[in-house]
Amino acid sequence: MPRKLSLLLSHLILVVAAMPGHSADPVPVRPVHTYSIVARDAATGELGVAVQSHWFSVGIEVPWAEAGVGAVATQSFVDPSYGPLGLALMRGGKPAPEALKALLTADEGQAVRQVAMIDAQGRVAAHTGKNCIAAAGHHVGENYSVQANLMDRDSVWPAMAKAFEAAPGDLADRLLAALEAAEREGGDIRGRQSAAILVVRGEATGRPWADRVVDLRVEDHPNPVEELKRLVRVHRAYKHMDAGDDCATAKDWDCATREYGAAEKLLPEQVEIIFWHAVTLATNDRLEEALPLFKRVFAREPRWVEVVGRLPASELLPDDPELLERIQAQR
Repeated sequence: MPRKLSLLLSHLILVVAAMPGHSADPVPVRPVHTYSIVARDAATGELGVAVQSHWFSVGIEVPWAEAGVGAVATQSFVDPSYGPLGLALMRGGKPAPEALKALLTADEGQAVRQVAMIDAQGRVAAHTGKNCIAAAGHHVGENYSVQANLMDRDSVWPAMAKAFEAAPGDLADRLLAALEAAEREGGDIRGRQSAAILVVRGEATGRPWADRVVDLRVEDHPNPVEELKRLVRVHRAYKHMDAGDDCATAKDWDCATREYGAAEKLLPEQVEIIFWHAVTLATNDRLEEALPLFKRVFAREPRWVEVVGRLPASELLPDDPELLERIQAQR
């Protein structure tokens, strides 16, 4: 082991030992029993975590991921420090199995922990403590691990594994498929409450905000997995809007039309997407294409007529009374 990495590991183990929930303190009693998946997309290198629990705001403690480094799910009687410390060890070059082993060694509460880690090379490790509440277990596959505790039945995590392996789409789609499979098998025996999904790039850009591909949480909802799936759809629609704006800035109108159209198809109920598409066209001498879009917006939500009148002061529409009159006449 390189000396620098050995020193880092020694330091981190000392830090872990001094944190609540490790050897210096009693085992914490935050029973965030849940099911989750950590995974890597072999094609893109993206890393992700998805989770659901009958516990408020599960996304604040269970899922952790860093672009180009790895992903962690820490649950059961949860010790959130497994997230940042596991990522620190993997960032320093430790494979996921060695990182998890090091943290478990320093944790007197390991019997009630359930943790899974995957690194940027797809190496996976998982731990289900012997005192995790049944039904509890995990399954490690190629580029993923699924884990669950306090489940209705012990078929939950095998169903998650099967669904993830068979699901089409990108990493977010496949993570959601695993959560849906868990629900079909009965999921958490206590019911449902919150869910989260976190996907990061395979390589870091140096801009952490740009490295988060998807970062969504459902804090409290009667059907959190279904709501999480809806939020992913909304997220994708706005990503297409952003791309459409970029295309419009470059005056690539075919690209802009394609991206705005994709956004509207994903989220037809959201008139704001249609509105800003129309504004972009109107500010780029394509008013005739914009007018039918304004008409659709005003028919559904008339208050947007007033918004049009406020845009010239912010230089988002030309200060042209004739232009504004033609647009507002679409009400």
